[in-house]
Amino acid sequence: MINIMVSLFRYFVGALFIFSGLIKLNDPVGFSFKLEEYFGPTVFNLDFLIPFVLPMAIFIVIFEVILGIFLIVGFKRDFTLWSLLLMIVFFTFLTWYSAYFNKVTDCGCFGDAIKLTPWESFSKDVILLVMIAYLFLKRSFIKPILNETGQRLIIGSSLLICFFIAYFVLNHLPILDFRAYKIGDNLLENMSIPDDAPKDIYEYEWLFKEGDNEKKYITGGEYPDVNGDFLGVETKLIQKGYEPSIYDFSIEVNGKNLTEEVLNEEKLLIYISYNLQKFSSEAIESMLASAEKAKNKGYKIIGLTASSVEDRSVFIKTNDLFFDFYTCDETALKTIVRSNPGAIVLNTGTVVDKKHFKDFSDLNFD
Repeated sequence: MINIMVSLFRYFVGALFIFSGLIKLNDPVGFSFKLEEYFGPTVFNLDFLIPFVLPMAIFIVIFEVILGIFLIVGFKRDFTLWSLLLMIVFFTFLTWYSAYFNKVTDCGCFGDAIKLTPWESFSKDVILLVMIAYLFLKRSFIKPILNETGQRLIIGSSLLICFFIAYFVLNHLPILDFRAYKIGDNLLENMSIPDDAPKDIYEYEWLFKEGDNEKKYITGGEYPDVNGDFLGVETKLIQKGYEPSIYDFSIEVNGKNLTEEVLNEEKLLIYISYNLQKFSSEAIESMLASAEKAKNKGYKIIGLTASSVEDRSVFIKTNDLFFDFYTCDETALKTIVRSNPGAIVLNTGTVVDKKHFKDFSDLNFD
C-alpha cells in the first residue's frame, strides 16, 4: 500500500512541477512581472530585488522543471525532496498571504494558461504540501527508475531544452500565447460585456448612531429607512459578476478615450512600450524601418505607453518619429506583448500579427 501511495504521489507531484515550470518557462517575462508585484511596496516591499526579477524568474522555473524530473527518475533523492519541501512550504505561505490579505489576485502558478483565485492557489499548495511531506517521510521507498547513465542523459537533455526555450522566448515571444491579445483575437469583442451579463453583487453595511448606541444595518444597496445619525458605510463583494477577458485596455489622448475609434481602423500598427525609459536602444532602427514600410502600405501608426507626456515628447523628438504615442495602462501594455518595445498589427480590432522588437522586420502588413 505504501509503495502504491509513494508512486502515485511521486509521479503526480513530479508531473505537476514539470508542467507548472514549462508553462512559466514559456513566458518568463510574464512571471518576472508577477515577482515584481510581490517584491513591490504594496506586498513585501523588497524593492532592491526588482532589478533581478527576470534572472530569478528564469532560475525558478527551470529549477521547478528539473526538480520534477529528478523526482520522477529518482535522481539525488534527498536533495530533491528537501528542495521540494522547502519550495512548497514557501509557496504555501506566499499563496496564503496573497489570499488572506488580498495582495496579489493571481499567483501566476500556471502563468496565463490556468487562472486560479488566491484561495484556489492556496488549496492547491496545501494538497501538494501533504503529498510532498508524505514522500519525504517515506523517501526510502523512492528508487531510481533508470541507471546512472540514463538519469544523466535525461537530465542533461532536459536542461538543454529548458535553456533553448528560455533563449527563444526572451529573444522573440512566448511559443504559446494564452492571453486575450493573441493572434486571431478581436480586442473589441474581448472587451465587450453582454447586455444580460450578471453584475457584481455587493452587501452594504450601514452604521448609524441611535441615541447613545451605534447600530448596523445590512442592505443590498438601498439606504436604510432609519431615524439615527448616519456614521458610515462599508461595502463587501458577495458575488463577482461577468468580467470581460480584456477590462483594463484603453487608448487615450489628452484625457479623451479613443479606444473604439482607433481599434476600428482597418489597417493599424501599434508600437508598445510600457516605459519609454526602458525602451531598447537596439530597436529604434528596426522600428523606424518597419513603420516606414507600414506607412507605405496605408497603415495608421501609433505608439502606446504609460510614460509621461514629457517623456514621450522627448522620445519622439530625439528619435525623429513621424507618429505619436498615446496613453495606455502599464499593466495592460505588459500583458499585450512581452517585449519593450513590441508591435501589434490589427485589422478592425482583430490581431493579425504580433512581434518582439528583434522581429520587427518580419511584421505582416499584407
